[in-house]
Amino acid sequence: MKSSEFPFLADWFAITYRWLIVLSLAVLLVSTRHLNAPAMVALALPTLWNLVMTVLAAFNRRMNAHRAINFGADLLFSLMIFVVSGNLSGPAQWAGVLSIAPASIFYEIRGASLAAVLITLLEGATVYFLEPALFAPQPLAILTGINLSVGLTMGLLSLPLIRRLRDTYRNLVQNRREHEQRIQMRERERMKALFDMIATFSATLNYKTALEAALNSSVSTMALSPEDSDSLLAAFFLFDHSHLRYIVGRGFPARDQNVPLPAQSGILGEALRSGEHRLVVSDTCNDPELCKLIALHSCRSVLVLPLIRGMNAYGVLLYAHPSPTFFDEEKVEWLLTISNQAVIAIQNARLFQDLAEEKERIVQSQEEAQKKLARDLHDGPTQSISAIAMRLSIARRMFEQSPRSAMEELAKIEELARRTTQEIRHMLFTLRPLVLESEGLIAALQTMAEKMRDVYQQNVILDVDPAVVAALDPNQQTVVFYLVEEAVNNARKHAEATRIQVLLKFITGDRSMAGLEISDNGRGFDVAAVMGNYEQRGSLGMINLQERADLINGLLKVDSAPGKGTRIRVYIPLTEAALDRLHQRAPK
Repeated sequence: MKSSEFPFLADWFAITYRWLIVLSLAVLLVSTRHLNAPAMVALALPTLWNLVMTVLAAFNRRMNAHRAINFGADLLFSLMIFVVSGNLSGPAQWAGVLSIAPASIFYEIRGASLAAVLITLLEGATVYFLEPALFAPQPLAILTGINLSVGLTMGLLSLPLIRRLRDTYRNLVQNRREHEQRIQMRERERMKALFDMIATFSATLNYKTALEAALNSSVSTMALSPEDSDSLLAAFFLFDHSHLRYIVGRGFPARDQNVPLPAQSGILGEALRSGEHRLVVSDTCNDPELCKLIALHSCRSVLVLPLIRGMNAYGVLLYAHPSPTFFDEEKVEWLLTISNQAVIAIQNARLFQDLAEEKERIVQSQEEAQKKLARDLHDGPTQSISAIAMRLSIARRMFEQSPRSAMEELAKIEELARRTTQEIRHMLFTLRPLVLESEGLIAALQTMAEKMRDVYQQNVILDVDPAVVAALDPNQQTVVFYLVEEAVNNARKHAEATRIQVLLKFITGDRSMAGLEISDNGRGFDVAAVMGNYEQRGSLGMINLQERADLINGLLKVDSAPGKGTRIRVYIPLTEAALDRLHQRAPK
């Protein structure tokens, strides 16, 4: 069997001729009352054969030596019908047309002539052996004339038909090749554009440059007409805090570029919540958020591709066009590829930016730690040592006047020296709590509370669940210790609290989430006001708390108000599932 992508048109013409001739012979035999049992069998055989040929043609398949086999079968069927219908004395003397017509299609005039000669010889031989009385010159001449006339006529008629079939087939093949070449060329162009875009992504860490390259690549490889290219709108909208902002694009006026989009409802919200692209073919004026963009009012189709990587939603890539049928499946698949690559570029740029900011934070933290150490030394031990030196000078003079009073002064100096030593040891403890490394978090917190009480007379109450501490790894325990130390010191210095409480427990009903809480009964503060002017403040206490919470993927909450104390809560996920739940519920 042979198969083809295109229909065998010659087979369909031969099949059609065969159906017409068999039907005509059947009608003739019925009308002349020559349709007996042998005639029915003789008609049934070419009918069944033509059904098989029709099925093969429907599936664009051919047998090996297809034309020769059909030629022989048609000769046999013609001869059978000629014999059972009464030979030269019957009504179907022209039954030879059944073999001549298909032969004219398969072999043109040569085939039709050959079929006419062969069927005439076969029919003459049949008459000679079966009915010698009818074997006369005149009937044989008539039979020969009929067959040869039909053969010549069908052969001549088939010439333009076959030529047209060949031209049609060649055009089909040529068009198919050209179509395949265009597809291959477009795919090569797309691959080249994709590689150029990736090369641009690799060569720059400026995400705006990378996004412009992505837009240019997506538009240039869609093989758009000048009219479609001018009408196509495209833009990247990335999150700036809780709103989407225009970054780069084409076709959007300056007013649209300054419109913030909450991305909470409509097609934008659906795409970001589901993580899948959205294609809307309707009036964008009905969308609660996209209606704010004037450029989209004339567009009938909008494609939104969410830019999501893992748990991070960076924004959306938006395309729009006035035609409702513009975004077909091929275009959507290509634009999805572009958006996936753009997400990687954005992620790389953000990672680089985060590294730069982290480096800056580390330097800033080191500077802040040095400043804090300098302030603590200046406000504490340095002042105490200066006082000791001054009071020793006074005690020396007092020895000359009142030795007893001098002894009392020396006792006070000794107490001040002990207190100064305690302050220095507490400072060394906070710089590197060795007990945390040797005995664990609970012992370190207890030591910190004792030093707060002994050095600063600050009451710190601890309520720590050992099971929670066991669920924390060493790095998490270290971060938790410094969170507590930072919060307690802030309360001691600024809140004037008489009582500070530290809780470390599992969140109620969820042993995959730990909760750290540091609360005090101090004077409190306006959280929004303090966080709003941190650039002008000399202390970075709240920022340090936030950065340390981020180190353990925690969520920091600060509740306070003037005169109502302060409560600092940190939610610490202990599993990956808890991490997902925590940040999915967290507000942007």
